Amino acid sequence: MDAVEVIGSRPSLAPGTPLLEVDDLHVEFHTRDGVARAVNGVSYSVAAGETLAVLGESGSGKSVTAQAIMGILDVPPARISAGRILFRGEDLLTMSAGARRAVRGQRIAMIFQDALSALNPVLSVGYQLGEMFRVHQGLSRAEAKAKAVELMERVRIPAAKQRVGDYPHQFSGGMRQRIMIAMALALQPDLIIADEPTTALDVTVQAQVMDLLAELQAEFRMGLILITHDLGVVADTADKIAVMYAGRIVETAPVRELYARPAHPYTRGLLDSIPRLDQKGRDLHAIKGLPPSLLQIPQGCAFNPRCDRAQDRCLTELPLLTPVLGEGGGELPGRRSACHYWRETLHG
Repeated sequence: MDAVEVIGSRPSLAPGTPLLEVDDLHVEFHTRDGVARAVNGVSYSVAAGETLAVLGESGSGKSVTAQAIMGILDVPPARISAGRILFRGEDLLTMSAGARRAVRGQRIAMIFQDALSALNPVLSVGYQLGEMFRVHQGLSRAEAKAKAVELMERVRIPAAKQRVGDYPHQFSGGMRQRIMIAMALALQPDLIIADEPTTALDVTVQAQVMDLLAELQAEFRMGLILITHDLGVVADTADKIAVMYAGRIVETAPVRELYARPAHPYTRGLLDSIPRLDQKGRDLHAIKGLPPSLLQIPQGCAFNPRCDRAQDRCLTELPLLTPVLGEGGGELPGRRSACHYWRETLHG
């Protein structure tokens, strides 16, 4: 394996400067059936020490955006047709291949949703953890193994010294996810992208994994992008939320404000779908219909076929992500909605 350039010192960011800024990103997939527009003008930012939760149903573009940031899209069929991805002010999309590889892992790391598939089944977890140090820092195998044990202990895997030679299938789902977290933390990156990190885990283990991520993020002051479809997972973890639908962001808000008063019908539908203890015995709410095909996104607002509040304007005119206004007419900080009638949703 070719060695990867080691990045030196990490200068401090100017106050208020985002760690990562995605600006008007467009990603499409060219298929036999046509062009699938997976990401359609997505923009968001993350600061150091901040957690952004990206929510939405499967197929909304959450993971494709993350893969574009990491530079791991399969090209072709994928194609980034427009936009910028600024990391510490530098556009990742204009970097050379070598410089991009140096950023990946050292500065930006990713935790994948299926740890068993992401880990190599024929290599021990210690070897896979140690590879980060051998490739990026030039450590010997013995030194890398010692670092792997330290990481396993850091993410609270019992008997790490005895288990460093075990293989992925010998660990439980929760322990494998801890190994993925350890791998992402190996080089103390500035930003971690966690793609559905609690998928297929039981509720207790989900809470443990999320608590561990929050603790490590606070300790290392990393930015965190948390991709999920589960609003319950991010309630106590995120600082702000971006809700995606059909490749677009349809609402952004600080986490508590979004839960208290959503300003987009899709967000309200997601929140109403969460089971509640005070509604025992009642039927669960479900958003009618299915997400649209990315090959044929509806004209106007993509959510209009499933929206109970849709009007004629929604069928023809694409709503832009615009500021949400408060009672006095001023913009609510961090609040935006891509709905022609957000006032009715917010106050209805």
